[in-house]
Amino acid sequence: MQELGTGEAVARAKAIYDYGQTAIFASQADPRLHMVLYVPPTAADGRKLDLLVAVHGTGRTSAIDFRDGFAEFGLYNDCAILCPIFPVGVLGDGARSGYKFLEEGDIRYDQVVLAMVAEMADKYRQDWSKFAMFGFSGGGHFVHRFTILHPEKLWAASIGAPGSVTLLDPTRDWWVGIRDLEVRFGKSFRPEDLATVPVHMIVGDADLETWEITHKPGGKYYMDGANDAGKTRPERLAALASSFREAGVDVTFDRVPGVSHDRMRVLGHVKAFLAKVLEERRAK
Repeated sequence: MQELGTGEAVARAKAIYDYGQTAIFASQADPRLHMVLYVPPTAADGRKLDLLVAVHGTGRTSAIDFRDGFAEFGLYNDCAILCPIFPVGVLGDGARSGYKFLEEGDIRYDQVVLAMVAEMADKYRQDWSKFAMFGFSGGGHFVHRFTILHPEKLWAASIGAPGSVTLLDPTRDWWVGIRDLEVRFGKSFRPEDLATVPVHMIVGDADLETWEITHKPGGKYYMDGANDAGKTRPERLAALASSFREAGVDVTFDRVPGVSHDRMRVLGHVKAFLAKVLEERRAK
């Protein structure tokens, strides 16, 4: 077999590992955390892309599902897909849910995602100062809390079936409300910025299991009011939609008939929402 010259080998490796469905990369900001992308090959020729950050659920395997599930959308809509991977037990304690609440030990997951976006924007020579974000289940937890904290970074947010929600309640502390947002995260709530973000919320009307989402005394994330937004995911997401709308946010709400807790069966609705927002964004 003919040995490739250095330049040819580098070019082939970039084509295989850096474009299309990419390799898994460690974050330079925190190598404990990783990411996988779909990058349309046209980016190699300098084509400008928008960005969708798609956040996995508790099982983490949906990072690959979302990378591949949005690949065709990305190719035909000039949009890269970045899927963070936050391993279970990253602090050595077996914990599964820390990322959903944005902070865990010394990790600020929201800041790591911002660093991942900046790192990849530099790598692919793109302007991703604003991006869209989607997440389902545990990812829905992350996305709506990220949106509350960093609305200025988003041109759209799609929130899928979170088990628990943070309402825009100034009388209750995080994570049930936002009273101590600035003390905890160093940023105040800015409803005027949140109101500029087109928000999509989606849940199946048969997504009614409660065993994983009911907070009980003694649980790590139990606090007063933890279950007040409703018993089921549809009820809790409806409460979040009402809270966002009261703050002036334009919320598109999809309650999908006959669908349970199935991330892949909601992607068509998410793509339709994002395509509409992209069309409007690019027409400006």
